[in-house]
Amino acid sequence: MHGLSRLGTGSNRSVSPSAPTSPRFRHGRYKNFTGGNGGGGRGGKQSTADKIVYVLISTVFRRKGVMLFAPLLYISGMLLYMGLLGFDVVSLKNAVVVVHRRLPPGSVYRSPQLFQKLWPFMEAESNASHNAAVYASKSDGIGCAWFNRVFKPSLGPAASVVIKFWSALCYPSCKSVMIAGISGQQRNENEKVMYVLVLLTLMITWNLKMHQGWKPSVNSIISKTGFLELPKSNGFLIIEANGGLNQQRLSICDAVAVAWLLNATLVIPIFHLNSVWRDSSKFGDIFDEEFFIHALRNHVNVVRELPEDELQKFDNNISNIVNLRVKGWSSPAHYLQKVLPKLEAMGAIRIAPFSNRLAYSVPSNIQGLRCLSNFEALRFSGPIRTLADKMVERMINVFFGKDMVAFSCCEYDGGEDERQEMDIARERSWRGKFRRRGRAIRPGANRMYGKCPLTPLEVGMMLRGMDFDNSTSVFVAARNIYKAEKYMAPLKQMFPLLETKDTLATPEELAPFKGHSSRLAALDYTVCLHSEVFVTTQGGNFPHFLMGHRRYLYGGHAKTIKPDKRKLALLFDNPHIRWETFKWQMKGMLRHSDVKGSELKKPSSSVYTFPMPDCMCKQTEPRNENGNTTKLT
Repeated sequence: MHGLSRLGTGSNRSVSPSAPTSPRFRHGRYKNFTGGNGGGGRGGKQSTADKIVYVLISTVFRRKGVMLFAPLLYISGMLLYMGLLGFDVVSLKNAVVVVHRRLPPGSVYRSPQLFQKLWPFMEAESNASHNAAVYASKSDGIGCAWFNRVFKPSLGPAASVVIKFWSALCYPSCKSVMIAGISGQQRNENEKVMYVLVLLTLMITWNLKMHQGWKPSVNSIISKTGFLELPKSNGFLIIEANGGLNQQRLSICDAVAVAWLLNATLVIPIFHLNSVWRDSSKFGDIFDEEFFIHALRNHVNVVRELPEDELQKFDNNISNIVNLRVKGWSSPAHYLQKVLPKLEAMGAIRIAPFSNRLAYSVPSNIQGLRCLSNFEALRFSGPIRTLADKMVERMINVFFGKDMVAFSCCEYDGGEDERQEMDIARERSWRGKFRRRGRAIRPGANRMYGKCPLTPLEVGMMLRGMDFDNSTSVFVAARNIYKAEKYMAPLKQMFPLLETKDTLATPEELAPFKGHSSRLAALDYTVCLHSEVFVTTQGGNFPHFLMGHRRYLYGGHAKTIKPDKRKLALLFDNPHIRWETFKWQMKGMLRHSDVKGSELKKPSSSVYTFPMPDCMCKQTEPRNENGNTTKLT
């Protein structure tokens, strides 16, 4: 009010004369021009719009006016950047004004149109790769025989790695991306020898690099948290693991850490029947219960169920045991100060739900229990492991589930029918979550910020841009692929060797798992874990746990492609981009993913995604001739 009153808009205040307007806006050279208060050639009085603009500009350039309008200007700028506001484009058509809303770059799904433009270039490269492979298979004079006679006996520890890669060159049935890199150029014998020498050098160097990377440090964890004999328990801890497979996994590992902290006996976790997953599986149906108990025997006492004498104290009804409402991300101090006294007083407590009830940043010994539980103690049940072993092959993995698409609040190219279908799916699985007061669904902003799952089409284009050719096997990991017939067709076009659970396993093998989404997810998890390349296409627990598990198993050197979806949204929305430019961008993205493969954990990050350094030790020296490691830090 004070700032506004200083503008002096009262009737007694005179208005300064305005400068004359441009002659273009006058009806005649001097016609209707009145110098004083008339304001120029638009008539004798200022319009209401002119007065408002004058007041706003005057206010902004006054000191207190700037303070008044700064928040408004900042919010407006952010809304423009997010695409919630936009400038309108006005055009004339048949003497009628047509207003078009200008959508910000990257906010609309236009990937199918870009695919149609770039597909001829992809196909041309595939033909060139095929010709190169045919030539390589015919020119074996000095190649395979020379390799087997000269190099193979002297390779030592690197033999298995080099032979595996060399087989891709010797035998066309094992087509490799490296063959495509030759681009069909003919090589004479001398060139081939030089190529092989460089290849062997690279592979041996990579093998040594693997030995110099991060290694699991379970023995160190055991020395910090293990006991020769467990102390007397303070009581029984019962938790309820809710959500899907990997959210349940998170709850189990956190429960082990909390049980160790409280010196409590952990009862095998109860699985909540989730409205999204709708899986009635018990702990033993998904995980190896006996192995879990045995692996933790020196750290936490684990029992299958509450003992009979203890249950009688609560009238044989587990629901009578007090359920403590623990806040999310609670610290170890909270458990010791608030939960431990109640455990000691009552002998048994429940915490339900238990998802995300322990802070990410905790002391190293507690992190160690998380590592031991997730990477060592939790293994899948026998039936899941048996079938998964049959399915595991060298392949890339893609995930595009219907529930994932609904939760992301993104739009693709399905129009109003798709919007209604996703609204129904969100309401069915997350009742009211997306209709809360103040919650707005902004599909365009979600896509610009990289929050939309990549479609199989987009993943295929990205991989082809990264030089994965059409001989690459691709495994699609999803329990319910959204509009599979529509979205899988272009991926199949780019990668004919497309696989799913249904193609890798027989109907008879899959029958025991049907209707149990968590068990099916365990099959996907295992195939992705042991695949040559894993591609993350969305957020959530599934890719985060997999990235961490692959880092733990392979010392950070397992290929995990984590695309920059903000950048991809802009590239896929650019109809004028050239194939060479697109490939250059994709290869840069691949290099960035490789660098991030061994990223260290930050204080606010999850140990399940970033196991270094809490779960692993840095090996500073390579293996000696006998293959033994020399020093760990």
